[in-house]
Amino acid sequence: MALAPSVAVTPIPSWRVSWRIYRRIFRLLRPHLGLTLATLACTVLATGFALIVPWLLGWVIDTGIQAGRFDYLVYAALGVLVISGLRGLFAYGQGYYSQALSVKVAYDLRNTVYNHLQHLSFDFHDDSETGQLMSRMTVDIESLRQFIPLGIVRVVVAVLTFGAVITILARLSLPLTLVTLIALPIIAALALQVARHLGPMWRAVQAETGDLSTVMQESLSGRRVVMSFAREDYEIQKYQRKNRRLRDVQMDAMRTSAWNQPLMIFVLNAVTVITLGIGGVQVIQHQLSLGTLVAVMQYVLLLGTPVRAFGFMMNWLLRAIASGQRLFEVLDMQPSIQNTPNARVLEHVAGHVRFEHVSFTYKNGREVLHDIDIDAQPGQIVAILGATGSGKSTLLSLLPRFYDATAGRVLIDGHDVRDIQLASLRRNIGMVLQDVFLFNATIRENIAMGVSDATEEQIVAAAKVARLHDFIMSLPDGYDTWVGERGVTLSGGQKQRVAIARTLLLDPRILVLDDSTSSVDMETEYLIHAALDAVMQGRTSFVVASRLRTVKHADQILVLEHGRIVERGTHQQLLAQGGVYARLYDLQLREQEEWEATLEAAGDVAMPVGASEEE
Repeated sequence: MALAPSVAVTPIPSWRVSWRIYRRIFRLLRPHLGLTLATLACTVLATGFALIVPWLLGWVIDTGIQAGRFDYLVYAALGVLVISGLRGLFAYGQGYYSQALSVKVAYDLRNTVYNHLQHLSFDFHDDSETGQLMSRMTVDIESLRQFIPLGIVRVVVAVLTFGAVITILARLSLPLTLVTLIALPIIAALALQVARHLGPMWRAVQAETGDLSTVMQESLSGRRVVMSFAREDYEIQKYQRKNRRLRDVQMDAMRTSAWNQPLMIFVLNAVTVITLGIGGVQVIQHQLSLGTLVAVMQYVLLLGTPVRAFGFMMNWLLRAIASGQRLFEVLDMQPSIQNTPNARVLEHVAGHVRFEHVSFTYKNGREVLHDIDIDAQPGQIVAILGATGSGKSTLLSLLPRFYDATAGRVLIDGHDVRDIQLASLRRNIGMVLQDVFLFNATIRENIAMGVSDATEEQIVAAAKVARLHDFIMSLPDGYDTWVGERGVTLSGGQKQRVAIARTLLLDPRILVLDDSTSSVDMETEYLIHAALDAVMQGRTSFVVASRLRTVKHADQILVLEHGRIVERGTHQQLLAQGGVYARLYDLQLREQEEWEATLEAAGDVAMPVGASEEE
């Protein structure tokens, strides 16, 4: 299931769906039970102390002022100070503990989502936009974090305040309580109306934020392309259009939300006026004491606090649904490539690789590979040629189970790769892909990425084999040089050689080189392959290449067209057939052969493996 790349305003989920989302959010609090209970305790106590003050004022009016007892006024004043101090203390605890709880939940959630993304299969990431995923990891998690202090806690305060105030009012004056209750259905109706409009709006805001992140990420990642084609103004306009769209949907949401609060306050104030009028008449007619009326009015005004915050709470309640949907959508995705229950560890690999009647079809129904048969004996080099889109890279992606074949089997030493533990399988397959990705770290860290305990000697040896050591030592910081984001400070050939060194350090029994010398000049490619010739000894190697050297010395050459193997054999055998390979050779490879012959005649040959580049 792909993540939506763009956003349409969808209807608000049913109350069952919304409740399921809230339940999952509440379950995030379970690992922090102590902090949750502390937050609730402080909330209850702060609310409770706030409810004592109106009763105290009513008492001092009826028993102190009317009776002329000055000491009662002193006691009441001291009581208000003490109660206010305690209320402030527990309000501080409520604020601190709720924020601490929200930070810890967000920390857990970020780890959970990130870990889950790391284990999702290639097909998920093929269909997902990076900007949308970044938005979920940042904006949506932050929305859920703020939902705890600004949504959950405030709802608890509102419920406690409403429940307690209505109960107290019923004991003080039942008629005035009934008048106050008129406000509740009106407020509820307003809340439902706002929710019906705000829910889709907040989902639109969240998704538009993801789209904006995608535009920014693509533009910054492709900065060199933008500059090369002088497209800065176009990219600025594209970003501004998306940013304007985000601003507009945010303004719509805030405009709708802003209407909610004054309407609710107006309803409450109208009820307050009615309550004061009826209560005043009762006081005049001696049906109600003045102190009781003051207490009632104080409690009615106390209801104003949650009512004034109700619109704000509704915002966070609805944003929590929108963010929860987007996050749980990712967390509910299951990797299509998983370990089987009885998956085995791949040990003592000989490197016998077989593809038996393998076919592969993408989700969109397009068949990329059809009935592929390959038998690569241990230590053999298998070269794969074909036009762009013929299925070369997809074929090699089936070996480490980036995808699973839709028909047939891929075997290593007689074991179906689907029956091998993924980590074990991939540790024994070294891959140098055409699109080299380097992390924003040092050269040393990039080379040692697959072997965390690699020694300095092993790293240097791998760099020498990849013909990279001399270049690294020419840098001011040597192996501690930072390569920048995606290796931006290195040339294409240098990045390729870092990737080759990284793979060699892994010391795999099976090598996959997906056009791994496509970004280097012919002389550099000649030197790299001279080194790789020795490295590939004893390893089964699959090589996608457009250069002659690998193809010419391969044990098997496979020519793909439209996902089918149309020719197979050695270099000489395929030349003799005069088919597709012979035509490719005449068009692309004959010049390379003549150039290599000239190079060798001049004595410019590759150095022995293990020798330093200065020798």
